[in-house]
Amino acid sequence: MTEYDGDHLDFRGGNFTGPFTAKAEFHEHGPAPTALDALPMRVGGFTGRDSELRVLLDVLAPSKFGGPATVVVTAVSGLGGIGKTALAVEAAHQACERGWFPGGVLFVDLHGYDYNEESVSAEQALEALLRALGTASQHIPSRAEERAALYRSALAERARERGPMLILADNVGLSEQVRFLLPGGGVNHRLLVTSRERLPQHGARLLPLDELTPRAAFDLLDRALRLADPHDHRIRHEAAAAEELASLCKHLPLALQIAAARLALDRSKPVAELTAELTGLRDPLALDDGERSVRAAFELSYRRLSPEQTRLLGLLALAPGPEVTTQVVNALIGAESPPVRTLEALARAHLVEQGTQRGRWRLHDLVKAFGIDMVKRDPALAEEGEAARSRVLAFFCRWTEAADARLRWLDGMPEPELFADRAAALKWLDEQRAGLVAAVQWAQEARYAAAAVRLAELLAVYLDWRRHFDDLIVVSSAAQQAAEHAGEHRSEAAAWSNLGNALGGAGRTGDAIEALTHARQRYQLAGDRHGEAIALSSLGAALRDEDRPADAIGALNSALALYQLTAGDRHREAIAWTTLGLALAQDGKAEAAINAHTRSQGLFRETGDRHREGIACNNLGSALMQAGRVREAIESYRRAVGIYQEFEDWYRTGRALENLARAHGAAGAPYQSRDCWLRAARAFTEADAPDRAARALAEAEVPVPAPAESGWGYPHGSGLPFPGLPGLSAFDGTSQRESSAEAAGDQYVQEQDRR
Repeated sequence: MTEYDGDHLDFRGGNFTGPFTAKAEFHEHGPAPTALDALPMRVGGFTGRDSELRVLLDVLAPSKFGGPATVVVTAVSGLGGIGKTALAVEAAHQACERGWFPGGVLFVDLHGYDYNEESVSAEQALEALLRALGTASQHIPSRAEERAALYRSALAERARERGPMLILADNVGLSEQVRFLLPGGGVNHRLLVTSRERLPQHGARLLPLDELTPRAAFDLLDRALRLADPHDHRIRHEAAAAEELASLCKHLPLALQIAAARLALDRSKPVAELTAELTGLRDPLALDDGERSVRAAFELSYRRLSPEQTRLLGLLALAPGPEVTTQVVNALIGAESPPVRTLEALARAHLVEQGTQRGRWRLHDLVKAFGIDMVKRDPALAEEGEAARSRVLAFFCRWTEAADARLRWLDGMPEPELFADRAAALKWLDEQRAGLVAAVQWAQEARYAAAAVRLAELLAVYLDWRRHFDDLIVVSSAAQQAAEHAGEHRSEAAAWSNLGNALGGAGRTGDAIEALTHARQRYQLAGDRHGEAIALSSLGAALRDEDRPADAIGALNSALALYQLTAGDRHREAIAWTTLGLALAQDGKAEAAINAHTRSQGLFRETGDRHREGIACNNLGSALMQAGRVREAIESYRRAVGIYQEFEDWYRTGRALENLARAHGAAGAPYQSRDCWLRAARAFTEADAPDRAARALAEAEVPVPAPAESGWGYPHGSGLPFPGLPGLSAFDGTSQRESSAEAAGDQYVQEQDRR
């Protein structure tokens, strides 16, 4: 037997039968190379993530090491192209520059979302990290668990010798990949992870990223161009075009970088020219620079989805408005309950995001465009998408009809379904408004036209009540065009009427008169005399706004005659009397105006419309002031204030108190006048109208003269008590016409009602 003891070969005990030669080879192994400074270079032009960068540095700072709340893992997540890697690399560089990781930095790309690369397994990642730590190949075990144990041991030894290390794992696809990369306990290393998935496991600090702000997006474009050429100031020289370009890129860092690269390649290209090119693109995902593509970035996430997730993402992309509620999700998929687990999976992948409140969901604009495109490419999903949109319109029509019925409800009428009171109906409409307005615009497609036109009619009272005149113009225009195309005279007339009211509310009186004239003509073609009366009543209001009181009086008298001929719509007749009273007052006929407002007040009381009765009281008070009947005006204003307070309509409360203050002033009661100004300021504050509150306070500060020895002034502090105001805001009840009148110095504000 031959033995080797380290210095010589021992042949004792050997049996040799002839000559032989002995040969020995000696190999001396040096230490394996290490890669402990492996950070990629910083992204040029990095900007716009100051707050997120502070969060990362706060977690990585050595002052956080060793405490009971030490965070070992930090997971940066977000949509493809959102800038996760750039942020993580920047934070790592800054942490190293501050000397926080003397042990070095390990970097591994796990290729969780790459076209041309297979996802890196846990075994492969551990092998790469062990090699980087200087472990020789022959000493690396084959099984993942054994490699992980050796990896933790190597990190612990490194911590004892050199200090803490930072491990940056980029582009993680699965939580399982992270589990094996965790450093062992009792060491001060940090693991920083980037992924398109939220990774709540492993006690990670989660940092989800959103798109950049408009300012940061602008700065990114500017920095990227000046990095390529320090003298390239096109972004700042064409600021408006650059802001539009950033908006077209939806403030997504990847899209912005691609746009900047295209500009950098062609220094003679104006920013406005590229903006025009992108505006002309029907496909916002087509933006690329030859190497990178927005569409490709999203496809990497899309191809990992299950069939259920793919279906839901496509249907969500078809939903109207920037956000959808759980109710709309149920309508889209045709189910009674929401697909919670599928939604959560899409949210983890950052393809769906929580909206402005719990139970609401939104898609990034580019994800929405991508989802719509995927639906178009899949015939089966496209067919289901059409059915889903029909379900959404049916759902919106049913619930909006119930909400509209509640808003129109008066004492004695049957109780509407779905909504217990007016507040509940308004709350639902407020929450769904953006989606409702967007759904009406589907009217341009023939299969949805009838339902969309109906939805527009149902929204008219609500949008007018909330004074969302721009939205009312949009939905009424869409409904009018669809009804005209279908030859539906009555629906077209209703759309023209709603459009005219919206235009009048927005102060576009000339356009309002034209629209309402069309409405009257269409009602005549349809043989609808009641509708014609409605159009004439609104036309009278617009003519009054146009300072044409004689024409307004003529239109309103015609409307009143038609109401009386068509079985008596007492409620709308009361509205016409209100507008007629305003036109008569404008024409200098104060006593006739008093009679009209008195008729209006009585009809509103008869029909149970308490709120409009308050409007009539306020207008009657102004007509009485015009006629010099001050005491009667004060009583009428007081009734208006009391009614408005019943409805917590604080804006109109403030308006009526202003009128009451002026009336007390005219009556020689300065203390009562000042008290009303102060109460008006409180009401306007509650109504979130600070400018009006400030004006009322300024009026209250006017010096009050000493009380006269005779006359009928009131003791200070008397008058209608003003209760403590609850903490809620009310809508702004003034029209543009009224605001202009006040600016011109009108003393007694009257209120016009178009509905």
